[in-house]
Amino acid sequence: MKVLIINGSPRTGGNTSIALIEMVKVFEKEGMEAETVQIGNKDIRGCIACGSCFTKGQCAFDDVVNELAQKFEAADGLVVASPVYYASANATLIACLDRLFYSTRFDKTMKVGASVAVARRGGCSATFDELNKYFTISGMPVASSQYWNSVHGREKGEAEQDLEGLQTMRTLARNMTFLMKSIALGREKYGLPEKEEWQPTHFIR
Repeated sequence: MKVLIINGSPRTGGNTSIALIEMVKVFEKEGMEAETVQIGNKDIRGCIACGSCFTKGQCAFDDVVNELAQKFEAADGLVVASPVYYASANATLIACLDRLFYSTRFDKTMKVGASVAVARRGGCSATFDELNKYFTISGMPVASSQYWNSVHGREKGEAEQDLEGLQTMRTLARNMTFLMKSIALGREKYGLPEKEEWQPTHFIR
């Protein structure tokens, strides 16, 4: 089974990486194939609502987002991690996720999602909520841990001192692994949930 991990930090080897490495250790121990892609240091523009993805099957801006789309489709789970900037996620990561989720037409139902926020002090809960919205609009179960999925640290390497945060990451990875395995068994025995035809309702006439 495969897990795609998107690191939204622009800093190589920073505190966000430390949090994710703790998860990767558990994934590998559990027999999961985990791939981490760092996008925070890449030039990613936001969605312009051009709608070309409806006909082309991919985003009009052919960059790392289209590369991630293929990996996402093949994955059983997705971890999205961000440093906290102004009590919210990294803008580069949000631009990436907006385009990734909007431009991809494959069924994301029952792929397991998990978000991780890393901050000096405040804003983790707001960032955590912000990132989870991508999963909940896509039929993706959200993996939980023993606490909100956050790790604290300001200077590079300080996250290693947040023992509770790192434990939260390990627990998150174990719970996510359990969910992915359980869903795979459920899909094999029961199939995916029945889908109804979308009923768009607009209140402006």
